[in-house]
Amino acid sequence: MRKTATKLADGRELIYYDAGGGVLRDAPDPRPLPPVTTTVTEVRHDHILGDDVVIASHRQTRTFLPPTEACPLCPSSPGRPTEIPAADYEVAVFENRFPSLAGTAGRCEVVCFTPDHHTSFAGLTDARAALVLAVWTDRTAELAALPAVRQVFCFENRGEEIGVTLGHPHGQIYAYPFVTPRTERMLVSAAAHAARTGGGNLFDDVVAAEHEEGRRIVLATDHWTAFVPYAAHWPYEVHLYPRRRVPDLLALGDAARTEFPQVYLELLRRFDRIFDGREGGDGHGTDGPPTPYVSAWHQAPFQDPRRSEFALHLELFTVRRAPGKLKFLAGSESGMNVFINDVPPETAAERLREVASQ
Repeated sequence: MRKTATKLADGRELIYYDAGGGVLRDAPDPRPLPPVTTTVTEVRHDHILGDDVVIASHRQTRTFLPPTEACPLCPSSPGRPTEIPAADYEVAVFENRFPSLAGTAGRCEVVCFTPDHHTSFAGLTDARAALVLAVWTDRTAELAALPAVRQVFCFENRGEEIGVTLGHPHGQIYAYPFVTPRTERMLVSAAAHAARTGGGNLFDDVVAAEHEEGRRIVLATDHWTAFVPYAAHWPYEVHLYPRRRVPDLLALGDAARTEFPQVYLELLRRFDRIFDGREGGDGHGTDGPPTPYVSAWHQAPFQDPRRSEFALHLELFTVRRAPGKLKFLAGSESGMNVFINDVPPETAAERLREVASQ
């Protein structure tokens, strides 16, 4: 993998990632952008809930669903400069122009998976998906080295229903200056499980239990296990674990890296099929509306003595519960954080097995 680092017109960092060498990435950014001033983001602690909340008022003016011809993530073309000055690229990463976290409050980056505006991650080749995994790993290492960063979160939001403001295939990386509430809860649960079982690892035991029962396993390979969790929060939710427990992407073994593209792309393609032919689905394979989803890597926090007990895993879920119907976080979920799932996890797993590639 080759990295080429450069600067955008306002001073933000841009990094091109290419699978091979020999590619010159030296196109300048011709836009008359003012230099980046210190972006003010504030982290406030909720003393009642114990959570940290980020206040980022400058994001109110961020770009919102521009037409394709004005997409800022497509390669630049004559007369139409974008955030990517090059006329083509493989994978590009740049500092977010409208970051939720900045300065001593962390950092936010945008990851452009492909120059093709009209595809999706599921449409990538195995080689390109492998390059994206390498990029996630490299960025995790780089961001973890920043003094203020405690946790690195690589994720993708897809679909307007999720709240995406740019339609181009892309993801984001947040480098938090604190351990996120969700990760903290996982670590507390893992410690309680170890105390209760005389040293057992919570993540290992959950994955082993899913294998033993089998009903919620969606996909199992030599190096990865994908299953719908017993207490799934979302209508269709899959957790993907490497067979060998590791705390983060940096520790992932070569064999698991090699196998990841086939496994992950298969899961994404199944998500695009799950509503076809059911409850009013159009029955035309992936010709129907693409499934909105969140894909989220959970990595152990850095500089934390508990990180060795954590298990790297990816959580993939959709807010769509049936064709044309969304799972809204209403009173119980938003007010009390008690999820109510209309789709039994066993039914979701069965459906995801049914739509396997032929």
